[in-house]
Amino acid sequence: MTSKPAPGEAAYDLITTADALDDVVAELAHEPRYAIDTEFHRERTYYPQLALIQIAWPGSLVLIDPLAVDVEPLGEVLAGSGTAVLHAASQDLEVMELATGTSPKAMFDTQVAAAFMGMRTPSLAALHDHFLGLKLPKANRLTDWLARPLEEAQLSYAASDVEHLLQIQDLLVAELEGFGRLDWALDECELVRSRGVAVRDPEMAWMRIKEARSLGQRARTAAREIAKWRELKAQHRDIPVRHVLPDLGVVALAQRPPKRVEDFAKTRGLERRSIGKKDAAELLEIIERAADLPPPPAQPKRSGGGPDLRPAVTLIAAWMGQFADDLRLDPAMLGSRADIEEFVRGGDSRLNHGWRHDLVGRPMAALLAGDAAVAFDGDGRVVVERRSHEPVGDNLGLGSDD
Repeated sequence: MTSKPAPGEAAYDLITTADALDDVVAELAHEPRYAIDTEFHRERTYYPQLALIQIAWPGSLVLIDPLAVDVEPLGEVLAGSGTAVLHAASQDLEVMELATGTSPKAMFDTQVAAAFMGMRTPSLAALHDHFLGLKLPKANRLTDWLARPLEEAQLSYAASDVEHLLQIQDLLVAELEGFGRLDWALDECELVRSRGVAVRDPEMAWMRIKEARSLGQRARTAAREIAKWRELKAQHRDIPVRHVLPDLGVVALAQRPPKRVEDFAKTRGLERRSIGKKDAAELLEIIERAADLPPPPAQPKRSGGGPDLRPAVTLIAAWMGQFADDLRLDPAMLGSRADIEEFVRGGDSRLNHGWRHDLVGRPMAALLAGDAAVAFDGDGRVVVERRSHEPVGDNLGLGSDD
C-alpha cells in the first residue's frame, strides 16, 4: 500500500507481506545509509512489543508492520555495510536485536551527535525545529501502536520520524566537521552501538532496589535471592517485574521473612496483592535457603577507611560543567558524576580514555597530583590553572593561631 500524502506529509509504502519486505531488503543492501526508527510498547510486558518499523533512504520511505510479516529478514540489512541513522538509539537497538537477531553494524545517533554541539539531550522534534524549521506532529506520540488497523494519522506521524533524518545527519556532520568534533561524535556513537542490548542480570537485580542496598547482611542476602526470583519470573511470564512483586514487597519480605503462606497477605506492599500458593511456596523456600548463602557485598562507603572524595568530586564537577559550556558540549556527554568519582578513585573511568582524556582527564590528573588548581578567572568562570604552591591563607595571616 502506497500512501497519498496530504500537503506537507511524507509518502510511504506500508509493508505487510514477505515479498514486499524482500524487495525492501534487496534495495537497502546497496544503500550506504538509511534512517530507521521503531514504535513499540513495554508498559505491560518485560520485553518490548514491536509495533512498527520505519525506514527511509533517498527516494523511499517504508513502514513495516511486524504484526503482519516476520521482520527477521531485516537482520540482513542491519548486519550489512550501510550505516543506520537513528535518534536516541538505545531502546531501538534492543527492539531490533530481539526482532531480527542482530543490530546495526554501523550507526549514527543524531541525539548523541547533537550533544557535541551543546544541545542537551535534544528530542527529535527539537532537531527538526533547530535544523530545518519544521514542527513534528505530536498528537499520536502516545497512541496505541499495537491496534489494527493503524489510522492514517498514526502512519503519517511514524513516517515523519524518519523522513528528514538523513538530512539532519548531513547538517550535523557539517557542523561537527567545522568544529573538529566529528571523530568524537563517531566514537561515541560506536560506543553506544557496541554496548548493545542491556541484558539484565538476575543476580544483580537487587542492586536496582535502593532500599535493598542498605539492608543488613542477612536481609540483603534474602533480598538478592528474592529479586533474582522476581526477575526470572518476569522474564518467563513476559510481564514487568513490578507485576510479580513490588520493590517494597521485596524489601519487606527480606526484612521480616514470612513463616507461612498466609503471612504474605500481612507483608507490607503485598496487602492488596494476590500471591499464588505456588509462588508463595517458592519464596518461602528461597528465603529459607538464603540464610545459608554468603551475603552480597555492601554498598561501598564514601568515607571512612580513606579520604573523603566528595570535595574533590564536587570541585571537579563544577569545573567540568563550566568547561563543557565553554566548549558548547552537553556536560552529560563530557562525563557524569559517577565518571568523576571513578576517576578520582583511580578506577577505569571513561575519563581515562580517548577524547575525554585529552580534554579533561589530563587536567584532572594534574589537579589530583597537586600540580594544578581550580580558580575563578575574575568573571565568575571556573578554570584549572598551574598551581603556585603559595597558600593564600598563610599570606593573609590565617594559617596560625598566634
